[in-house]
Amino acid sequence: MAKREAKTNVVRILERNKAEYELINYECDEFIDGMHTAKITNAPVEQSYKTLVMKGKSGGYYVFVVQIAMEVDMKKAAKAVGEKSVEMIHVKDITSITGYVRGGCSPLGMKKQFPTVIDISAQDYDWIYVSGGRIGTTVKVHPKQLAEIARAIFYDITSKEGE
Repeated sequence: MAKREAKTNVVRILERNKAEYELINYECDEFIDGMHTAKITNAPVEQSYKTLVMKGKSGGYYVFVVQIAMEVDMKKAAKAVGEKSVEMIHVKDITSITGYVRGGCSPLGMKKQFPTVIDISAQDYDWIYVSGGRIGTTVKVHPKQLAEIARAIFYDITSKEGE
């Protein structure tokens, strides 16, 4: 199991659901992107995922979990959640919508349970790395367990740059 230093909501949720995970804490006081986080934590880039929150045309909010080096394909993302279109929420709105700050947003433990989509690529790995719910905290977790706990679906929602 994990060290007991940082009991974030994410850690509490993982423990409550008896999920296998590893907690990784690192020194960081402000937002850094996922590539820097992966480097600091020695996490493989292809197994490191970022959490993005978007708003659909209907007004609903959605959570998308994608590899840090990939971009969300907005058409695929909209299709995954049954919307005509989706767009990123403004950075200034992250905390009021999710309860998290930029750089600490996790697919687990948001203020409300939003429909969540994890890119299908996560199924290729035994472990993926996602935010532990605050800047300076990452969790290594089984993607299937993460999906189960977050009530998420797996769907192809990314595109390579230039596609």
